[in-house]
Amino acid sequence: MRPNRKQLIVLAVAVLVGLAVTAVILWRRPPAVEVAMVKPQTVELALSVVGRARPMDLVQVASPNPGQVVRLMHDDGDRVAAAAPLAVILASVEQAQTEADLARERAARAEAADARLKYERTRTLNERGFAAPAALDAARTALQAAEANVAAAAAAVRASAERAREFTIRAPMSGVVLVRPIDNGQVVAAGETLFELGSATGVEIRAEVEEAYADAIRPGMTARASLSGTSTIFTARVTEVSPQVDAATGGRLVKLAPETGPSLSPGRSVDVTIVVGQRPGAVVLPRSAVADATAAPKVYVVDADDIVRERAVVVARWPTVNALIERGLAAGDRVILDPASARVGARVRPVAHKTDG
Repeated sequence: MRPNRKQLIVLAVAVLVGLAVTAVILWRRPPAVEVAMVKPQTVELALSVVGRARPMDLVQVASPNPGQVVRLMHDDGDRVAAAAPLAVILASVEQAQTEADLARERAARAEAADARLKYERTRTLNERGFAAPAALDAARTALQAAEANVAAAAAAVRASAERAREFTIRAPMSGVVLVRPIDNGQVVAAGETLFELGSATGVEIRAEVEEAYADAIRPGMTARASLSGTSTIFTARVTEVSPQVDAATGGRLVKLAPETGPSLSPGRSVDVTIVVGQRPGAVVLPRSAVADATAAPKVYVVDADDIVRERAVVVARWPTVNALIERGLAAGDRVILDPASARVGARVRPVAHKTDG
């Protein structure tokens, strides 16, 4: 039996009423907000920095005098023994000084020879009665002065020759040539670095840590390390924390000794995570859940009646991915993850963050 027109109208009205009721229910339903349930946990406090491997002993070999590099015996990566020749420097300044000293010595010897001739002639005349004793004494004194000048000039020549031997630059210790910033023919200044040598055994990791966090680091603390760009983890231990702050960077130097792991080439970058300690019962939230984090940190929580409340919190000053909440939250609190979606006093429908289960 087919429904009549009246029945169809009643059915249509019923459907419209149902849709209207559903729309009203949905319109009055509180908005959904994603929340994270506070679950205190033990958190590892760690500092992640990038360091570099370097030899335990590092020496910069410099030229004691200015000159020109005429020969280089070693290059980057070469192993050298202590006292091994590294380079020969032709010092034009010292060569000129040596030549000047030789010229002065020749002049002094000529003057001494002339003084001796005058003395011998005066002595002969004195013996024959043609020269007074005073003249002989004067000639003797002049000869002695001339001979003293010869001795002084000869000493200056020897000193110049001694300095000239220093221009063969030698390795102060056995090790590896890390850097050779000079080339053949290059003119170098006194004190300019010619080679950088590193000890052949023993490598350390050096990293710079911001001074605000370096105070928490102590010798003996363990660290996880890996060569930059790799995933293989090896252990290291803090050996020294410099008390001095670098004025340019505001950091303090931290030295670590690798305990296991791959061979470290000097200069290689190393990712280091220094384990400072653990904090049991810590409250951790995504940093995006904290509003006004720098001025007046606060979060928005959903109370037992599903009403949004504002809660002031204290955030630990520590360089972690997530915010470490020191005060203001307790276990079981429901924190709205997106502060922009929160309106204090509004009723909401909390939806658990998927990682909370």
